[in-house]
Amino acid sequence: MKHLAFNPYLPTWEFIPDGEPHVFDGRLYVYGSHDLYDGDVFCLQDYTVWSAPVDDLGDWRCEGVAFRKTDDPRNTDGRMNLFAPDAARGPDGRYYLYYVLDGRGTVSVAVSDAPGGPFRYLGDVRDADGALLGERPGDEPQFDPGVLTEGDRTYLYTGFSGPQDATRHGAMATVLGPDMLTIVEEPRFIVPGGAYAGGTSFEEHPFFEASSIRRHGDDYVFVYSSAAMHELCYATSKSPTGGFVYGGVIVSNCDLGIADGKPADKPMAAGGNNHGGLVEVGGQWYIFYHRQTNGTWYSRQGCAEPVFWKDGRLAQVAMSSCGLNGGPLPADGRYPADIACHLFTPDQPVYAGVPGQPRIKRDARDGEHGSGYIADIRDRTVIGFRSFDCHGVKTVSVWTRGYTRGTYQVMTAWDGPVLAEIPVDFSNSWVERKAALALPDGVHDLYLRFIGGGQTGQGLGGSLKAIGFGKD
Repeated sequence: MKHLAFNPYLPTWEFIPDGEPHVFDGRLYVYGSHDLYDGDVFCLQDYTVWSAPVDDLGDWRCEGVAFRKTDDPRNTDGRMNLFAPDAARGPDGRYYLYYVLDGRGTVSVAVSDAPGGPFRYLGDVRDADGALLGERPGDEPQFDPGVLTEGDRTYLYTGFSGPQDATRHGAMATVLGPDMLTIVEEPRFIVPGGAYAGGTSFEEHPFFEASSIRRHGDDYVFVYSSAAMHELCYATSKSPTGGFVYGGVIVSNCDLGIADGKPADKPMAAGGNNHGGLVEVGGQWYIFYHRQTNGTWYSRQGCAEPVFWKDGRLAQVAMSSCGLNGGPLPADGRYPADIACHLFTPDQPVYAGVPGQPRIKRDARDGEHGSGYIADIRDRTVIGFRSFDCHGVKTVSVWTRGYTRGTYQVMTAWDGPVLAEIPVDFSNSWVERKAALALPDGVHDLYLRFIGGGQTGQGLGGSLKAIGFGKD
């Protein structure tokens, strides 16, 4: 990589969750919905596409607004938001964007001559008689389209199924013809929702939402969000329209379920809903997902992790700070605090939205390109960064602000021995604090545990903007 890559992989001011990655003509494109920082509902902004060259996944470029919510002729007043989309290259060489409007249960399609758009509205998925999928008698509402085009057939995967909602059966697959709109094979249910998963391989991880589909060798790999919401699971089949068997969890946005140097049942961040897809770039596979920021469910940022196939299966991967980097980050210089992949307290809840918990914020108003930082740091908050390639490290620094007094304990494991202590005190502006830290050469994680309290004695008010490594 020519540029360092972090999690989140886009600039700190961009909030594109539900990321579906696809490689077109030497670039990796990500299609997702678009949250607003400090928004109070999901998906408040227009679709914006970003891309990076396949040989430099730290060099992201904004392709611009690809499709506005008002570009759909039924939404000229913009009152309906654009939910999670997906894209495919059709047999005619053009690019097709599949989406569902907030409040509708049908799948709409837009088309462009370029993968980054702009896209123009084309129509809605329909049968040969013109009736829209999702509005016909017996149809279930459509949601979260995922698409895969092979030859002149496009496989469309959709669905939403509450944990005990017997009116929704689960994920469904529908086959479209070469026009990318017309149904040639009617929907079939492929992964059961919670009300129908009993006695199946999906019983512990039933389908909830976030359909995504890829091909890996002879297997069709269906990625979805389970009823737990924070995890992305997968299922495989030799057929695109049936026979799927549960495979496992790929990633959790609070690291539940993985015992990677911690108890499997310990949340390492505030989780929430999750959505993403798999992609192969240069022989390496990655899973894209999103995290929650700002202490809510509505300001989500895209992240990615490398994953590894073994005998056709994937093991759950832990969250990291270096995602697409191809390896650990060099422990040299300064890094923004909001690349922390772990952020938790002793009473850490599984889901975001609990008042008083530390959160990732931004020093800017909506529409401004400000820098991110971690706020509301209270006593015994732990902040974790994974991972750094350390050579000759002699000092560690933190940049802090706020009405808080205490000490940052420096460790290389969340529950490891304290290797250094950095005292901090009240400050109205960002101040660097430094301590000696002699790390042995090699790859290490970095964890900071704050011990102290705020001005009011409630343990609130501290903020962290950056960390740094020194070699002298």
